[in-house]
Amino acid sequence: MTLAACGVVAMVPLCGCQMFDSPRRDGLWVNPDGPAARHVRAREEDGKNGGKNNDAELIRRIAQRPVAEWLGPQPPRERVRFITESAARTGATPVLVAYNIPHRDCGGHSAGGAANGAAYRRWIEQVALGIGDRKAIVVLEPDAVAQVVDRCVPRRVVGPRLAMLRDAVAAFAALPHVRVYLDAGHAGWIKNPARLMLPLLKSGIEQADGFSLNVANFQRTGRTKRYGHRLSRAVGGAHFVIDTSRNGNGPLRRGGKARHGTRPGEAWCNPPGRALGEPPSTRTGDRLVDAYLWIKRPGESDGTCNGGPPAGRWWPEYALGLARNADGPGRDAHGPGRHR
Repeated sequence: MTLAACGVVAMVPLCGCQMFDSPRRDGLWVNPDGPAARHVRAREEDGKNGGKNNDAELIRRIAQRPVAEWLGPQPPRERVRFITESAARTGATPVLVAYNIPHRDCGGHSAGGAANGAAYRRWIEQVALGIGDRKAIVVLEPDAVAQVVDRCVPRRVVGPRLAMLRDAVAAFAALPHVRVYLDAGHAGWIKNPARLMLPLLKSGIEQADGFSLNVANFQRTGRTKRYGHRLSRAVGGAHFVIDTSRNGNGPLRRGGKARHGTRPGEAWCNPPGRALGEPPSTRTGDRLVDAYLWIKRPGESDGTCNGGPPAGRWWPEYALGLARNADGPGRDAHGPGRHR
């Protein structure tokens, strides 16, 4: 997907700067020093000095919401410990995204990942040690299973990848206060969810708390729920979570106008006109949907497409568009978005 390297760039400080306990929203942790929060503080300071701060209130709509923390190839243990301890002080639960599988993103905008299976397992162990006995929700490896189904990973990689995912699920499932959701792509990608059944089973879905859908994508919540129910039936009634961070206007409709320089099939990458979706909540009104989460950080780039900076970098202009469009009348989710 591209995901969203999503937040792999944005790091939570480990020391040397003043931090404040964050508010909790529906039991989920809000990072008080995320890129949106820093943007708001900078604009407020501009206002004190006579500058314009008209966008502060718009960006505050992102800054005050719980958003996932993405874990990339950097040594994760101390960062994860810092995040989970900060959340524990407020009685809240952080959302973490483990995103370091070898051959990540099939060489796309968010290419990278661990060098091999042994390195990946060591990395997962460090994430688990960083969490310890504290609460966390872990979204495991966005796109990794769906990429197996659409065959963008080499055949020789498939078996080892599913085994790595299974071991990672087991590592997180062994922790006392962790819920782990194995990613399963989105409704506009693998159209028949039954195709995901076997790779999810081989990846340990039966040990997980469920699966995640729509990470860093734009599919409408209603469509994603229907898709999730079909997939749940295929894998024994598993629950799921939905990324609603940017799906308020649905995907860019087929033939919708993207910016100059976008390659065919990249309408998913920083598409214009998108909007914030349902706020994060564990109250979904659906017995199978455990939460709406903002897994992709709203305002962080999908990659160098549609005018965006590198994947995971804060892009205030796009963040402002998402916030403004959340109030707009035009909802143009006509037809499915296309995957990378």
